[in-house]
Amino acid sequence: MDFARDVLAHPYDPWQRWTVIHAGELLPDGRERFKYRLVLVARQNGKSEIVVVLVPYWMFVERVAQILATSTKLPMAKKLWLKSRKLIEAAGLDELLGRRWYREANGEIEIFAPARTAAGEPWGSSYAIDASNEEGGRSLSVNRLALDELRHHYDYSAWGASVRTMGSIEDAQAWLLSNAGSDRSVVLNDLRDAIVEEMPDGTEVVPHDPDTDIFLAEWSTPRDADPLDVHALGQANPNMNRRGQKAKDLLADARRAVKTGGEALTEFKTEVMCIRVKVLNPAIDPGQWIRCLDPGTLDDARSRIALCFDLAPDGLHATLAAAAMLPDDRVRIEVVEAWSGPTCVDDLRRELPHVIARVRPQVLGWLPNGPSAALAADMAERNEGGRRWPPPGVKVEAIKAEVPAVCMGFEEQVRSAKIAQSDDPLLNAQVAGAELLKRGGVWVFSRSGESHVDALYASAGAVHLARTLPPPVGGLRIVVAPDDED
Repeated sequence: MDFARDVLAHPYDPWQRWTVIHAGELLPDGRERFKYRLVLVARQNGKSEIVVVLVPYWMFVERVAQILATSTKLPMAKKLWLKSRKLIEAAGLDELLGRRWYREANGEIEIFAPARTAAGEPWGSSYAIDASNEEGGRSLSVNRLALDELRHHYDYSAWGASVRTMGSIEDAQAWLLSNAGSDRSVVLNDLRDAIVEEMPDGTEVVPHDPDTDIFLAEWSTPRDADPLDVHALGQANPNMNRRGQKAKDLLADARRAVKTGGEALTEFKTEVMCIRVKVLNPAIDPGQWIRCLDPGTLDDARSRIALCFDLAPDGLHATLAAAAMLPDDRVRIEVVEAWSGPTCVDDLRRELPHVIARVRPQVLGWLPNGPSAALAADMAERNEGGRRWPPPGVKVEAIKAEVPAVCMGFEEQVRSAKIAQSDDPLLNAQVAGAELLKRGGVWVFSRSGESHVDALYASAGAVHLARTLPPPVGGLRIVVAPDDED
């Protein structure tokens, strides 16, 4: 603290001061208590400044051999590097480093000290930067590591490349800086979940664990907080009304986000409220999906049912969904069957003819440009042992419309409250976890990540078919079919 205030003339804000003091706690034998120091706080509160100030301290006071900072993109890491360099220059510390004390050419960006001080003591400290990827930091032995924007570590490749550089260093420490992320932020979520416990009432606590090597300093609002609650916003923004973060500006942003919903609201929750969300860019607005809730069945629409099936890319889940136009111009959707596990594709292949015979839809659809292409041969017309496929009166249709049109059409129907859904748990979960993947000026439901979206694709395909079916001629057709047909 004294170094930041008296030498750098760049004192920490109160919340930063608290963080650095407690992150630096020592064990009774004098060793560092924590190896990993995780700092979570909303954007524009100065979390990166913690490392910007620590770098000169590590170089000039502790004189550690190697410092490495990474960010999702190299230009972002360079911004931190430049801030530390300017602090060193402003404080006159560069006079201790010699004439050529930094390099930023030919892809090398580094600040380095001479091998020895003017008094002949060992020095040789170096501060380098790199991008957060599977190569970032490899070949180095790092004493101090700073990982910015940890929420963008969607797998462990960048983590493994950088953190393993500390393996042979006795007192190495890593500073991990971020605001909240989504379910894709696996490294951030795993680290936080390792030390945070959720109580029965939903509150979160950090139990005392003398053996943990993870320090957590978090400023965030409760998960169910109202974005328009200024006191809740203050919980995630410790510099509110201090350095540019004015309460009135945050509330104005909150009002716009709440009114717009969807991506705008999830962005506000992660960036300003520091709340973890399921997805950062939701394909379906959760509030609009809830407004489509209207429990019911398709019993009165048996003459105009469209079915569609879809498979997950990993082959571990498949869904058959139904849809039919209602008299009020809405489309009711329903999950007919779902299969899971390593045998789900074979299960679907075996059971589908029986389900079709029972439901007797007008059309069965599938998306040939997705994972369902694995069943293309099974959809072809055939006659085996006297059994026809497809059954009489059922049309099998490969949905050859552009997949973005199917996905975007379904979202538009949800947004316009033209969907009737019955609170199906599987569909609810997949809608909540569906992320939008842009393809030029259009988009689809993202199939990347661990979450499945086959029920959502099947429902969107069924809705597409139901909306394009010709209206029934005359009265409703009543079909009485046995439960099974061999």
